[in-house]
Amino acid sequence: MAMTLLRFSTAGSVDDGKSTLIGRLLYDSKGVYEDQLASVAKASVNSSGGVIDLALLTDGLRAEREQGITIDVAYRYFSTPKRKFIIADTPGHEQYTRNMATGASTAHLAIILIDARNGVLPQSRRHAFIANLLGIQHFVVAINKMDLVEWDRDIYEKIHVEFTEFLRKIGAPKAVFIPMSARDGDNVVDLSPKTPWFTGKALLDHLETVNADEDLASAPARFPVQYVLRPDLDFRGYAGQMASGTFRAGEEVLALPARRRSKITRIVTWNGDLDSAYAQQSVVLCLADEIDISRGDLIVAADAVPHVARRFRANCVWMNATALEPGRSYFIKHTSHQVRGVIRSVNFRMDVNSLERVGAARLQLNEIGEISIQTHHPLYFDHYAKNRITGAFIIIDPLSNETLGAGMITGTEGKEEVRGQVSESERAARFGHKPAVVLVEDSESAYLLERELFDRGANVAVMGVAPANALSLAAVVGMILIITSGATTTAIDLSGLATHDAVQQLERRGVLISQEEQLIEGEGI
Repeated sequence: MAMTLLRFSTAGSVDDGKSTLIGRLLYDSKGVYEDQLASVAKASVNSSGGVIDLALLTDGLRAEREQGITIDVAYRYFSTPKRKFIIADTPGHEQYTRNMATGASTAHLAIILIDARNGVLPQSRRHAFIANLLGIQHFVVAINKMDLVEWDRDIYEKIHVEFTEFLRKIGAPKAVFIPMSARDGDNVVDLSPKTPWFTGKALLDHLETVNADEDLASAPARFPVQYVLRPDLDFRGYAGQMASGTFRAGEEVLALPARRRSKITRIVTWNGDLDSAYAQQSVVLCLADEIDISRGDLIVAADAVPHVARRFRANCVWMNATALEPGRSYFIKHTSHQVRGVIRSVNFRMDVNSLERVGAARLQLNEIGEISIQTHHPLYFDHYAKNRITGAFIIIDPLSNETLGAGMITGTEGKEEVRGQVSESERAARFGHKPAVVLVEDSESAYLLERELFDRGANVAVMGVAPANALSLAAVVGMILIITSGATTTAIDLSGLATHDAVQQLERRGVLISQEEQLIEGEGI
């Protein structure tokens, strides 16, 4: 069985020991090459007594080493006999919030470090809030530098109680607390004899055993198409990575936006065909039917269709020095699909220190808030809380192609788009009117009214003699049916009126609807 992969990030206040903890994990798990260790030993200008500064294994930028802080996100890779790991060492300074959010966005687990001497600080709360906002389901609270407080259990318990209450308040998952000394390695890889009162696991043991993929595996199957493979006339396959769930050969699927159903005939990989494909696995799907599918389309389980809408709400982390401006057009990149969209409004800005919602007209660099978006074409998505891949998007500047912000969808606004049978309200939104039967006895006047309404975009026709089921027919096709004889009790009599007056009469009777009403009727179309 292949080893699983765990992505985790570190977060916490400045100088809580994030980089030192990662350096200790790498060092004690034999994940450091000798030349790297020699380089770090030579650069350990901040150490005393000849002790190697393990933080330098991740603080690779010159400015970071000079200041003794983390600025950029540093990724490190190591493995044990039980699991592979990707570590994101993220900065603690508030001005680098966007870097912290970037590192945590793909993490399965977050390690929140707290300096035992200082207790819970605002930056510790801020990073825990952001990690929870980004949907991280597993938290480890590493109470570091316990050696500097003589391994005082009362200090550990006080921090445990305070931070547990804070996590409960923000709705974060239940956390695992570990007292440790990252510098000396106590409770990092092996349990320390200095904490006989601690009954939990060492950090590495917990990282090796935590179930990281349980949420993606149990979520509905989602497969964003990245590329269409057509090497010859006999093969057509759709390449991509399983965002969530599981697909099996023979399973019925639905292709979006085509809304066509088909069955999976083959699941192809470099190493041969598979019986099933699971979350995070890169495969090629072959379908029984030839469907118009291209990059950006989504293949989903036929019995678990995602939300379909053009208007939705999202939490947004703004990452650019130029503020987010409501009303401006941006590119919205969602999975492998990119559409134009407009930020309709900033609903509020979140004060991540006080957890209060603050009114705001725009979002500045590193600020987090809720926004409302309208895209030019429908998106097929899940709420971020249920699927971190199909519920996330990035905002791109259409001129510079620069990534400006990251969003996490929290809900739809207005009516959600419904595919399949076309409803009467959808026809009304498309044509700008409701179905009706109109009587105009003079044929010339009838055709003049038809031309006027047709030029306005109406679905209209002159029929002459009214059939018995005139109104039912008009309702089925969403049209205005103009008859010249055979009046029915449901017909609107406009005989003898000039074309302009007839149009006004239709407006007064609510047959012709305003643009505002069209938006309400046709939300999401």
